Amino acid sequence: MSALLDVILPVFVIIGFGYAAARGGLFHDSAVDGVMRYAQSFALPLLLFKNIASLDLSAAYNPGMMLSFYIGAFSGYAFGFFGARLIFGRALPDAVAIGFACAFSNSLLLGVPITERAYGAEALAGNFAIISIHAPLIYTFGIVLMEWARNRAEPGRSHADLARQVIKGVFTQPLVVGLTAGFIVNLSGLPQPGFFAASVDMMARSGLPAALFGLGGVLWRYRPEGDKGLIAMVCFASLVLHPGIAYGLARFGFGLDINGLRSVTITAAMAPGVNAYMFAHMYGVGKRVSASAVLVATGLSIFTTWGWLHVLP
Repeated sequence: MSALLDVILPVFVIIGFGYAAARGGLFHDSAVDGVMRYAQSFALPLLLFKNIASLDLSAAYNPGMMLSFYIGAFSGYAFGFFGARLIFGRALPDAVAIGFACAFSNSLLLGVPITERAYGAEALAGNFAIISIHAPLIYTFGIVLMEWARNRAEPGRSHADLARQVIKGVFTQPLVVGLTAGFIVNLSGLPQPGFFAASVDMMARSGLPAALFGLGGVLWRYRPEGDKGLIAMVCFASLVLHPGIAYGLARFGFGLDINGLRSVTITAAMAPGVNAYMFAHMYGVGKRVSASAVLVATGLSIFTTWGWLHVLP
């Protein structure tokens, strides 16, 4: 019970405050958009920049850890894609968007604060290693599949068009810009002036609380509507299948140390991120399922995360 009260609930209480404020009319859509824009375009990219710039890359990038997480993620993608296509009869573009929701864990907004509250800041190296390729890899895979699906409906598009769309879709993401800048500083050894590092630290510390509060407003906006079977499938893939595969591989396949096992499992066990809806919105397909799944899975993850914390040694 202490894990639920001391580790998980404080994170979700902040989300709940944002949800209640939006529901009560105190946190209007324009304010929600402003807070999320600040968090996702400025504060969180700086948080990633700060942590990647100082990350011990040789120690953090354990191949077994990365394989455990991403085999689980792509298994979730395949489960969602083929389930949407073969069981629910959805069109190819819809199936791609639903698969994306099954694979894209909320690794930053939920995974980082829960891991930190449970195990301390020193346990976050694995989280940031996973996050450093999370958005670029899943977005690239999703965009390539979506462009393939669209090309089947609109034959004749060139490979150059596909390459341009992938590059634009991935490298215009602010989080990816922050990650790239962090890698440049880390690998080059560029010194950071004290005033600059202090400013980055101040903004970075504001990112997670602001984003969690804003996430509550976003979740109120996209309330669940229909498609219960598909929503249940996405929740199962995100909260059970992905972390189950990742945990099994990390513990019994690759024999990760305790910090690696914790980072892999908690990050994999998070609900789909808002980016799952943003991806669906970008292409205008599967939006209702993605938005509803983000809301329902985020609520359910209070209890499933509690369960995974008990499974972890």
